[in-house]
Amino acid sequence: MQINRLFQIIYILLDRKSMTASELAERLEVSARTIYRDIEVLSAAGMPVYMSKGKGGGISLLPNFVLNKTILTDQEKADILSSLHAVNSVSPEMRDTALNKLRSLFGQNGTDWVEIDFNSWTNESQDKESFESLKTAILNRNEVEFYYASGKGEYTFREVYPLKLGFKYQSWYLYGYCKEREDYRFFKLRRIRELRLREEKFIMAAPAHIFTETNIFKEEYMNIKLKLSSKWAHRVYDEFTNFQQLEDGSFVAEIQFPKGDWVLSYVASFGEGCQVIEPEELRTEIKNKLQNILKYYL
Repeated sequence: MQINRLFQIIYILLDRKSMTASELAERLEVSARTIYRDIEVLSAAGMPVYMSKGKGGGISLLPNFVLNKTILTDQEKADILSSLHAVNSVSPEMRDTALNKLRSLFGQNGTDWVEIDFNSWTNESQDKESFESLKTAILNRNEVEFYYASGKGEYTFREVYPLKLGFKYQSWYLYGYCKEREDYRFFKLRRIRELRLREEKFIMAAPAHIFTETNIFKEEYMNIKLKLSSKWAHRVYDEFTNFQQLEDGSFVAEIQFPKGDWVLSYVASFGEGCQVIEPEELRTEIKNKLQNILKYYL
């Protein structure tokens, strides 16, 4: 339809500044004569479009022209563009489409103030593939199936209604309804294997917020008090809100964790630079674990 083509011409000229009639014709798959007629229509409608002849000439919009008759405020425009920058961190292949179009429409080029990279330093390609497949499944309401690795290394087959993707503490998660467990579950993307989209559709709405304590952890919490070496200062500042620094530079910090084996893994990540002060049962459990580990090094 002509009206759609007219808008496309404006979008292109906002982005490219100037193009010849033949370039526009090839881009829009019409004849050059049609492009000339479209330019006449735009000009008659009051759009500041003009044509120049000679070398370097072409069809252009007047400098400083923007489609600025929107009800959005400048702050709202900046927020939209900043949000799209974050989205581009997940789908960088979209960088030259929606973001550039809206930037041109808003007439704002100075909003590129934030950059986010959700990828790990190891650049896990599997996470990206799973993310794209799950995004498609969520948007199209397709059921998915996959094998999922538990914390004990056991793989179980799951059929899931995928509801939402979320990023929390260095990892991507799928939040969905697990048909096998008949309950809502979180699945870490790195533990998903042999992911497949099914033809079956589902009707289930995603909650507004998925990262709530009741959603993520149904286990009982424990309060842990740790003494941490000064070499872990960067992690203390990053991971703890309740801590104090001692005269020797070390730290005493407290944090709450849901009970489970992963508490041991977290404490062990500090190596010899960490001592559990409380609770006593956690100290005993760590001591027993270390004694069992030592058997392999005698």
